[in-house]
Amino acid sequence: MNQSLFRAAASVAALLVMPSLAAAEVRVVASVKPVHSLVAAIMQGVGEPALIVGGAASPHTYSLKPSDAQKLEDADVVFWIGHDFEAFLDKPLEALPGDAKVVALSDAPGLVKLPFREGGPFEAHDDGDHEDHAAEVGSEAEHHDEHEHGGTDMHLWLDPMNAKAMAAEIRDTLVAADPTNADAYRKNAEVLDNQIDALDREIAATIAPVKDKPFVVFHDAYQYFENRYHVRVAGSVTVSPETMPGAERLSAIHAKIGELGAACVFAEPQFEPKLLNVVTEGTAAKSGVLDPAGGALAEGPALYGDLLRAMATSLVACLSM
Repeated sequence: MNQSLFRAAASVAALLVMPSLAAAEVRVVASVKPVHSLVAAIMQGVGEPALIVGGAASPHTYSLKPSDAQKLEDADVVFWIGHDFEAFLDKPLEALPGDAKVVALSDAPGLVKLPFREGGPFEAHDDGDHEDHAAEVGSEAEHHDEHEHGGTDMHLWLDPMNAKAMAAEIRDTLVAADPTNADAYRKNAEVLDNQIDALDREIAATIAPVKDKPFVVFHDAYQYFENRYHVRVAGSVTVSPETMPGAERLSAIHAKIGELGAACVFAEPQFEPKLLNVVTEGTAAKSGVLDPAGGALAEGPALYGDLLRAMATSLVACLSM
């Protein structure tokens, strides 16, 4: 299903259920754009969730604003990925009134969860050489240990099957919180489920011609997309976007690009792109941009599909050169 059809189907679904709906009886907040998109799709025709991390801001570096704090204070339901992703929300959510429902979508039943990888080049390290690896990358490895907390990669939404599991959790939460509109939530969730299945097939077909070409990303956020579509990410420039890589890591990534003949190195719109010039200098690798959180996209029900579609398009555009 192409982009225009995806949007049209969402609009038609909302129109079909709208006449019988009551206004939402719950005030809903979503943490980041991909979560907000799934919630907004299920709430179409009933209400609109508020968003915390809007625009091109990154959840990795976000600071809560007074207006955000007010949204949380007013909320009946808050959807977020969880403690290991939106760290800036940990304390504010703990301070919410006891009757506010906080839903960590990383706990949704049926999710495929992947552990964090060791770092930039992604080679596995056994216990015997882990200390050498930590010494090589210094404080960056220490920061990675802090960042990973429980060890699960929290970019869960980049596998559409995980998005479906998250949407089911959102549906069930909204049905319980606002039973007056339960039928609408269920109908919208069914439409969304079918849309995501169609989107998954579309992305697989788009990616197929370039899936065997290796490339490098800015930070290690893409392994759910990799696993779903079998693309070849050769490494990341930095382990975590909060900490810029040192000279040794940049040198290792530069060598990896040359060794594998990586076709592209991808920046992200929220972070410093100049590092890409360092790691691609003297190689044949081209540069592109990937936006795993949809920072450059308009928020709303269509964002989730737009996000995956934009990633696939960027990959094909660069890797086909």
